[in-house]
Amino acid sequence: MNPISPAIVGREVIYPESDGKPMADNTEQFFWIVLIKEGLEALFADREKVSVAGDLLWYPVEGRPDIRRAPDAMVAFGRPKGPCGS
Repeated sequence: MNPISPAIVGREVIYPESDGKPMADNTEQFFWIVLIKEGLEALFADREKVSVAGDLLWYPVEGRPDIRRAPDAMVAFGRPKGPCGS
């Protein structure tokens, strides 16, 4: 079965950069999100093809922008470091 909805076939698929939700609910959550993300960046600092991101919308199924997650921190192996959109 094709995972792409028939309503999307033949049209450009838009992957929004924001879900309109806050990154954290309070300052303590924000502290831990940043600490974990920065710790992961330090851990993989010497690995050229490892990208670390925080609160980045991730679309695991191509063509399905309705299926998305925004993990507090994530590590993408095989991706170069630097800015990355959703």
